[in-house]
Parts: sequence; structure tokens; C-alpha cells
Amino acid sequence: MTVSSNKITTAAEVESFLSQYDDFLFDCDGVLWQGDVLLPSVVETLDLLRSQNKRLIFVTNNSTKSRQAYTKKFAKFGLTVTKEEIFGSSYSSAVYLSKVLKFPKDKKVLVIGESGIEEELTNAGIQYIGGTDPAFNSEVPADGIDKLEHDPSIGAVLCGLDLHINYYKIAHAMMQLNTPDQETLFLATNIDSTYPSHGKLLPGAGTIVGTLETCTGRKPVALGKPSSAMMDCIKAEFEFNPERACMVGDRLNTDMVFGTKGGLGTLFVLTGVDNEASIFAENRVASPKFYIDKLGSLYELLHGQNN
Repeated sequence: MTVSSNKITTAAEVESFLSQYDDFLFDCDGVLWQGDVLLPSVVETLDLLRSQNKRLIFVTNNSTKSRQAYTKKFAKFGLTVTKEEIFGSSYSSAVYLSKVLKFPKDKKVLVIGESGIEEELTNAGIQYIGGTDPAFNSEVPADGIDKLEHDPSIGAVLCGLDLHINYYKIAHAMMQLNTPDQETLFLATNIDSTYPSHGKLLPGAGTIVGTLETCTGRKPVALGKPSSAMMDCIKAEFEFNPERACMVGDRLNTDMVFGTKGGLGTLFVLTGVDNEASIFAENRVASPKFYIDKLGSLYELLHGQNN
């Protein structure tokens, strides 16, 4: 059934919208900020929601930063957000391994990714190799690759966005995943094809994950939006009623699909990846329940502003 998307354009519509939800899940880049620029009236809007006792949860597929690192980014924008309010794909992966899978203490995770994954795995008490280790990021001679073998101590390969991806890392991961019994887990922080950076789109984690899929013939368990695994982890941690929660985002294929599949309300903002026309395209992957010019419009409309 197609959902009718309603644009919020008046103060009365803002009040009606806010009355329907107690918990708000926010994507970050394209919703709160664009690159290094905070979007207009975001501070005032978040303060407005907190003043109405709304709970705020910040959900991001960016695995390069840990929750602690993200608090510093929020602070740089003048936003006071606690680590406990942030749910990134690196943290989601650590929660899934430690709490859902009960990952064995004697096993290690081979990481393709940045320090955000490493920090969250360390906090969860999970051993890992790879990641930012210089041994995996420097040039490796051909005979070093030829000597790669399956390591039975590695219980999972976790792939995220890796800004220093190289052939050695791909080959190492392939050796661990390409076994007859396929007992080594294949996990992905997210499978986004692109990610926004300073007004441009760059290759996302999905481009690296896709390479591993091609050479192993395996599909990963994805732990970022729009996966149900991430939603299950969030629901378990925050214990909210989905019918009284709303997902706010700028991408139809991640944020809006994530909210819709999870049984949440959805608010689409026009400050990120997708535009207004995409909401009504015949081949759209999701139809948000509500949409608005920008997140800050919630505050501006209530206070008679229209910027």
C-alpha cells in the first residue's frame, strides 16, 4: 500500500506532527549538518524537542567514528549530545557481535575499516586484527599475499568504510571467508553505495563490501540502516514503542526504508541526498509519512519564521 506523503508547512501541522511521537531517530549528515556546516535552526529544533520531553536518538551509518568521537563532532557544532544518545553502525556491529551472537572470547574479528570500529570492538571486549594496523596498510610484497591462509582464530570479517583499502586487505578477508563450511561470519557495518562529503558523493562502504561479495560469493549480515538487525539492536537498547517513534532522514533507500520496515513514522528532509521529486517517483523505494524543507523548519514554522 502506498503511503501518502504530507508536507509540513504550517505551525498547526508542526504541532500535530510532534504530538504523534515521543522518540525521534535522526540521521546526521544531510539532516543536522552538511559536511562541516550546521544547518539552520537545528540547535533550536533539538532544544524544542527536548523541552517537550521527546527522546532523541542519533543513528548514523558512518562507521569511521565511535560514539565517543561523535560526541566531539556534535560539540563542535554547539550540540550537546551524550554518547548514550548515539547509535552508529560501528557500535551496532559491536552490540550484534557481543550481545546477539555472544561472540566467543577466544575468537578475533578481521576488521576492514577505520578507528571507529576498533574503538567500539575494544569497548565490547572483542579482539580484532587489521583495521588501522600499519601492517595492513603499508605496501605488502607479492610473496606476502601468496602466503595468506585461512586463520581458524578469526571468527568474523567485519567490513566498513576503509579509506586505506588495498588488495592485501581484500585478499586477507577472502581467505577467511572462502572456506567450504563458511563458518567465518561475514558482517558489514553498512552497504551504502555512496556517502556525502563536503557537498559531494564519494564511494561508500558498499563498494568495498561488494568486492568481497564478488570474490567470495557470500552475502554479509548488514548492521546499518536499513537493516532489520540494526533496528532490532536499537529497539532492544532504547525500548521504545515503534508507533510513537519517528525516523528523520534525507535518504529514501536507507533512512525512510529503515523507518518504514521498523514500523516507525517517517519524516523526510530536503537538505540531503534525495530531493522532493524522488518522493513521488514511480520507482521510489519508500514513501515518507511526512516531509519538510529542512529539520529547522519545525522550529521556524512554530515561531513564525519561514527561511
